[in-house]
Amino acid sequence: VQLQASGGGLAQAGGSLRLSCAASGRIVNLYHYAWFRQAPGKEREFVAGWHVSGRNTRYADSIEGRFTISKDNAKNMLYLEMSSLKPEDTANYYCAAGGLWSTTTQDFGYWGQGTQVTVSS
Repeated sequence: VQLQASGGGLAQAGGSLRLSCAASGRIVNLYHYAWFRQAPGKEREFVAGWHVSGRNTRYADSIEGRFTISKDNAKNMLYLEMSSLKPEDTANYYCAAGGLWSTTTQDFGYWGQGTQVTVSS
């Protein structure tokens, strides 16, 4: 599976952004998907997850209902709708695919290249 993330940029606090992740390759719809982020000097952390069944999602506590993960299987696209952005959301955001319903980086074997999100106060 190859993943290509896009959609990052500069936003003001309280604003919105939508990240996209294009998936290609074989059996792309048989994996769980997730968004992670990594801020400078910090470890990569889980943000949101999409279950392969399409019937379950999960979010990090820090997201507090501000982000929504979705997936368009027909287009092989994963999305992260981000609203009420905060300066602490500033990070490089990565999409990932894996065989386990997990929130840890080690369980995801496929990664996109990351897209930078910067939120100004």
